Amino acid sequence: MMTISSRVAALAIASLFLVGPAFAQTAAPATAAPSAKAEKKMEKPRSAASLECSKEADAKALHGKERKKFMSECKKAAKGGTAKSKS
Repeated sequence: MMTISSRVAALAIASLFLVGPAFAQTAAPATAAPSAKAEKKMEKPRSAASLECSKEADAKALHGKERKKFMSECKKAAKGGTAKSKS
């Protein structure tokens, strides 16, 4: 007949064998996926025309919808200007 301390010890050892796999780490991720911010920074670099339009918008202190509209028109004008000079 087993004593209580022997039963407790056997139960503790058995639980270690049974609980161990539950806490085991599965496969580690190969590489961490870049965050949304990092993906935006990895996009193509801004063109010279875009930078110039941005500087002009800053000089005019444009923000929000006005800036977006100005930037769109400025970039279109810059593209149109470069296309005319090539022809």
